[in-house]
Amino acid sequence: MALTGSRSNAGLEIRAAHFPGRAPVDTYGNGGFRFADMSHKGSILCLPSGIYGWTPTKPDEITPETCQRILGETEVEIILFGTGDDLVPLAPALKEEFARKGIRIDVMSTGAAARTFNVLLAEGRAIGAALLAVG
Repeated sequence: MALTGSRSNAGLEIRAAHFPGRAPVDTYGNGGFRFADMSHKGSILCLPSGIYGWTPTKPDEITPETCQRILGETEVEIILFGTGDDLVPLAPALKEEFARKGIRIDVMSTGAAARTFNVLLAEGRAIGAALLAVG
């Protein structure tokens, strides 16, 4: 996947990280993820519209602003938040924002969220995951 940025002097176009499909998370760790025979360094969003690079690196960076892509999804009922090595509760204001949109959330460690995402994806559920990268 490409990194976020713009056109460089060498004429190489660098675009925002995006995989335009649904895929299970094959592995996680070492600061990134593997899925669909690809790898991505950093956090990811796994949504019905595709898999995207995601800027947060720690739980307190999960805000309504960093969740705009999730909140804009129309075909998702549940979002699993993987908050790193440990479960870290989300801010009440963020929970309220998802409730207003009719999206249920479940917060857990990144490993548990990735495994749960894979199971629910295999069942054909309207699922998404917001996964913070872990070391």
